[in-house]
Amino acid sequence: MTTYLALGDSYTIGESVPAEGRWPAQLAAMLRTEGKALAEPGIVATTGWTTDELSAAMDDTSFAPHYDLVSLLIGVNNQYRGRSVDDYCEEFRALLQRAIALTGARAGRVLVLSIPDWGVTPFARDSGRDTARIAAELDAYNAAAQAETLRLGAHWVDITPISRRHPGLLADDGLHPSAAQYALWAQAALPVARVMLAT
Repeated sequence: MTTYLALGDSYTIGESVPAEGRWPAQLAAMLRTEGKALAEPGIVATTGWTTDELSAAMDDTSFAPHYDLVSLLIGVNNQYRGRSVDDYCEEFRALLQRAIALTGARAGRVLVLSIPDWGVTPFARDSGRDTARIAAELDAYNAAAQAETLRLGAHWVDITPISRRHPGLLADDGLHPSAAQYALWAQAALPVARVMLAT
């Protein structure tokens, strides 16, 4: 049975959607329909977590000897709290290295998703946020994360444009994605994950 571990924050735990609507669960279901014997994803994620908070939670978690697939999506709360790109990059790099270690040092089995743009949501607009600044800061975060991901040999999937093209696909809270948007993320990740698990 192929094992999968998903690391992240609200976007991975699927705030305000059913468990089966989370993007890791939907990705796993898509892979199963293609004949991959994939276990239910293990998830280490909590709404509100920053990079350092995810790292601290990982310190307190018992993991399997290795996983066949590990995904990582983290950083929106760093940006939300006004932390610098340099600090994010350093902490993201350490998390990515830990993710790689959890695959048995197979960097090609780590899948990183970009941070979506929450600035397009009603929550951001209604609270008077500077949406252009949010977009620019998230673009900087994502550029740093993508560079580290590719440098270490992991795989990158850019779902930020999906979040910008589909600002209405949201949960009832007007901030977090709906299961329908998560499905689009999973579909974007599917061809990459398919190739990863074939190698």
